Amino acid sequence: MLRGAAVAAALVCAYGLGVVSGSGSERHAAVAGGGSVLDEAAAQIGRRAAKPVGRGELDRAAIEGMLRGLGDKWARYYPAREYDDVEGRLTGRYSGVGLWLGGAARGDRVLVASVQPGTPAARAGVRAGDVVTAVGNRPVAGWDISRVAEALRGRPDEAVELTVERDRRTRRFHLVRTSVQGGNVTVTALPDHARLIRVGAFTRGTGREVRAAVTGRSPSGRPTGGVLLDLRGNPGGLLDEAVETASSFLSAGPVVTYEPRGRPVQHRTVTTPGDPDVPVVVLVDAGTASAAEIVAGSLRDRDRAVIVGSRTYGKGSVQEPIELADGSVIELTVGRYRTPGGRNLDGVGIEPDVAVSADRPPSEAERRARTVLQGLHATMPDKD
Repeated sequence: MLRGAAVAAALVCAYGLGVVSGSGSERHAAVAGGGSVLDEAAAQIGRRAAKPVGRGELDRAAIEGMLRGLGDKWARYYPAREYDDVEGRLTGRYSGVGLWLGGAARGDRVLVASVQPGTPAARAGVRAGDVVTAVGNRPVAGWDISRVAEALRGRPDEAVELTVERDRRTRRFHLVRTSVQGGNVTVTALPDHARLIRVGAFTRGTGREVRAAVTGRSPSGRPTGGVLLDLRGNPGGLLDEAVETASSFLSAGPVVTYEPRGRPVQHRTVTTPGDPDVPVVVLVDAGTASAAEIVAGSLRDRDRAVIVGSRTYGKGSVQEPIELADGSVIELTVGRYRTPGGRNLDGVGIEPDVAVSADRPPSEAERRARTVLQGLHATMPDKD
C-alpha cells in the first residue's frame, strides 16, 4: 500500500461534483436545483422505495458500484471507522484473534499457517494446519484468505465462532477478539547458529526488526548458520517495509520496480547495506502475497535465497488509499510492480525452487527448508 492522492482523484471529484462519465453526458449533467442525477436518484429512492433506506447507505452503494465498474478486484471502500482498523493493522495494532492464515495447493481451502502466542486463538487451542471451514454461521467455501481474515477481525471484546477441520474432525472455537499489538516478527533460534525469522505481515517497523535479527544487532548476535525467512500466510502490507526487509540481505542494487499509472517508473533500491553473505531460505505458500512476494522475488532474482514451499498467491499490484471528505477511504489499484529480473508476478506468483505440497503439514515444508539451509551453510567458504 502506498500513500498518495493524485491518482484516481478524477473519479472522486466527478462523484463529488455530480458528473457521471459515460455516454449521454447531457442526461447526466447537473439537474435542476444544482444537484446531480445521483442526488436526484437518491432522493427518489428515499421517498418511493418500499423499504426505507438512508442517504448514507445509498452513498456507500453508489461508491461501491463505481468501484465495481472499474473491474479492479482489489478496489475497496472503507467507512471511516473501518479504515481506522485497517490503519491499525498497518501499524501492527489491531483487534482480532491472533491467527496467520495460508492457502492449500488447490487454492480452495484456507489454512491456519500459525498462531500468535498469548492470543485468544492460542489459548483456545487452535493449531497450525487447521482448515478453516466457517466463521460465525457462514461457511467459507470459495472465500479467499483476505476475506476470511477480515471476518475474524472486529472490535475488542466481541465474540466470533471459528470452525475448523482437523484430522477429519470438525472442531468449533468460541473466540473473543482482543487488541493485538506487534508480534508480526518472531525470531527463533535453530541448531548450528541458524535463525528462523517469521514475518506475519509487513506492518510499520517490520523491516527494522528483521534487519536487527539478520545483521547481529539483536541480543543473540549474527546468525552465522543462516536465516530461514518464513513468509507463509503473509498477505503483504507496506511497500517500504518490504524494501527494508529485502535490503537486510543485500549490499546494494535494485529491490523492486513500481510502475504507477501516468507517472514515471520508480526504482526502489537497497536502503542501507545488509548482510549479503548469510545463507537464506525463504518459506512461501499460497497465502504469500503482495509485499511478501516482493521480498521473495527480489531475493530470488538477486541470487540471495532459495525458495521452498508452494506457489505464492500472485498479487503483483499496488493499492493506494485516498481519503474522502467524510473520513472514509477508497482504495484503488494504481500500478504494477516488477521484480529485479523484470518479472510481473500478478496472477502468476512465484514457483518455489523446492516444491512442498500445501496439503502436507506445515512442519514438512519447514523441515525441508532447514535441510536446504544446512546445505547452503555447508558450501560456505568460511564457516565462522
